Amino acid sequence: MAVDFSETRELKERVVEINRVAKVVKGGRRFSFTALVVVGDEVDRVGVGYGKAREVPLAITKAVEDAKKNLFTVPKHGSTITHEVLGRFDAARVMLRPASDGTGVIAGGGVRAVLELAGVRNVLAKSLGTTNPINMAKATIAALKELRRPEDVARIRGKQISEVLPLPSLKKIAADAVAAAVAPATRPAPVEVEPSPNEPTPAPADVVDHETPAQAEAGPSAEPEAPREPDASAPEKPKRRSPRKKKDES
Repeated sequence: MAVDFSETRELKERVVEINRVAKVVKGGRRFSFTALVVVGDEVDRVGVGYGKAREVPLAITKAVEDAKKNLFTVPKHGSTITHEVLGRFDAARVMLRPASDGTGVIAGGGVRAVLELAGVRNVLAKSLGTTNPINMAKATIAALKELRRPEDVARIRGKQISEVLPLPSLKKIAADAVAAAVAPATRPAPVEVEPSPNEPTPAPADVVDHETPAQAEAGPSAEPEAPREPDASAPEKPKRRSPRKKKDES
């Protein structure tokens, strides 16, 4: 007889909300309490239950029994969900996105309780509709039920898992790496042409002397002119006084 270890795991309970309600009767109002409870094993099974009774402990007990009847397995990839999903229930809409390790559970209220008891450790959640805790919890359950594993999708579509995943397969990556390694070896080697003895050997680029345009016009034998020295026998020109100095002297 095979034993299902998922059935033997201890289930943990978490009360999300307790609300007092009233029923109007002939003699007045009758008060009772409602309880919203999430049950899960913090691995991959979770369920949500709702109970109502005249006393709070009895309402919680009814909610736990209802949640155990609605347990289901959540598809996961490591510590996060397999893909992005949007869950809807009445006016509530909850969007869930996978997250990398170390992100944590970015959610609040009933959404956080459902994700933590489902064993999801890294996920991004966003509520896009009403803030009613009952509808938000059930929208989260609807989103988790819509998750699919790659192997399940591949089996339904009749394909390989590598063809279903958006990432390239390992075989394709290996084939591209082999093709890139073989490509340089198959290229033909460059052919070197030996110059004939009659042709002049061109001078290397390092020895070529670059001349300026002025040197090219003057010719190769032209030498730069030396600066002229001033003639000492020439008479010195008298210095011209400014008109302002004449006024000061007068």
